[in-house]
Amino acid sequence: MAASLYEEKKLAAAEFLRAHRTGVRLGKDTSNLFRDRKASAAPRLNVRDFNNVLRVDVAQGYVEVEGMTPYAKLVDECLLYGVMPTVVPQLKSITIGGATTGCGIESSSFKYGLVHETVQEMEVLLPDGTTVVARPDNENRDLFFGFPNSYGTLGYALKLKVKVVPVKRYVKLTHIRHTSARSFFDELAQRCAEKQADFVDGVIFGREEMYITLGSFTDAVPYTTDYTYEKIYYRSIRERSQDYLTIADYIWRWDTDWFWCSKNVLAQNPIVRRLYGRRRLNSITYTKIMRLNARWGVMGFLNKLFGVHTESVIQDVEVPIERAVEFFDFYHDTIKFLPVWVCPTRAYDPRAVFDLYRMDTNKLYVNFGFWDVIRGRQALPEGHYNRVIEAKVIELGGMKSLYSDSFFTPEQFWRIYNKPRYEQLKAKYDPQGRLRDLYRKCVLRE
Repeated sequence: MAASLYEEKKLAAAEFLRAHRTGVRLGKDTSNLFRDRKASAAPRLNVRDFNNVLRVDVAQGYVEVEGMTPYAKLVDECLLYGVMPTVVPQLKSITIGGATTGCGIESSSFKYGLVHETVQEMEVLLPDGTTVVARPDNENRDLFFGFPNSYGTLGYALKLKVKVVPVKRYVKLTHIRHTSARSFFDELAQRCAEKQADFVDGVIFGREEMYITLGSFTDAVPYTTDYTYEKIYYRSIRERSQDYLTIADYIWRWDTDWFWCSKNVLAQNPIVRRLYGRRRLNSITYTKIMRLNARWGVMGFLNKLFGVHTESVIQDVEVPIERAVEFFDFYHDTIKFLPVWVCPTRAYDPRAVFDLYRMDTNKLYVNFGFWDVIRGRQALPEGHYNRVIEAKVIELGGMKSLYSDSFFTPEQFWRIYNKPRYEQLKAKYDPQGRLRDLYRKCVLRE
């Protein structure tokens, strides 16, 4: 039944694209992009119904799932079978298709790489309405390795087969404090090389206060802590050296407070927090508030009224770990707001090269995640701080995700994101140019 329903939905989506030749955008309920696109009356391809888990195959170690399925639903289904997707991004509203065509990371990435590295197969709806199956070993292998970081400019993933791994009921957390960046990143590299933990990430609270968090599966615990309501997870890192969470609560430990960004919607105030209630304390609620503010311009009006100039700096960047201290120092001298999330990642298969997000498959990288607004009285050129970050990441041999604002020149952009290969993919899978190219979509916001 599920398979036949999927085929019906696929046929309807294909017919829509054949009837609308250019300018199509996705019609969906959620988005975790933090860059606004120019307003458009373009026809919307409704992909909302591609949100089902089709099969969990524990014996073969994969889940078959439709592309618009949010991770909240995907994780719930997998946990029923005692497994989890190998890499689960931090926010419940992120979809498996979105994390594959963009970039998804979490604390298991030091073992399994980014989300797209755990995908085994995908069925992609091309801009002309045809569908193809892409695997690393078939005639569409170029699309398989070119689809990540294409952000819907080559087509849309309707169905994916994704690696899963067994879990235990609980996760034991160990928070290790460091007071120097050098010792922090040295131990981070050591822990990743040992691979004794199941999860590794960290948080930087200041130049002389940072923590590595190790997570290990366990079947029995002395207690569990609930961070889905009154308690706030990121604060606990500084308050205790050990902790225990259920596997579900560990997976979503960051979602309740959008890491720490819930402060921007007053959700960390105890009184306001109770008004939100447990059910609304999550990234889905906060994203809705953010979208409403962007639409109505409330904060923009207030900032203008009080003569405050602002720039949103919402970025995730990967830097080779041997250059991490340099980025750490640069960050504290230039951007400065805290905390900063740190997550190590290494290629799952060193032989696999993903053409539009080229990282050295033999290196360990550190993802720095930082998300806030810089305010000041001085008017600066548009994107001043984001441009400085981009230049530094290029200098250090790193990569920057494209889910948020980018200000690269065309020359900078295409040197990083592999213009020759992208043009080959575009010529093969979208020869009529029905979809915007990657630069126009991610930098020019068309």
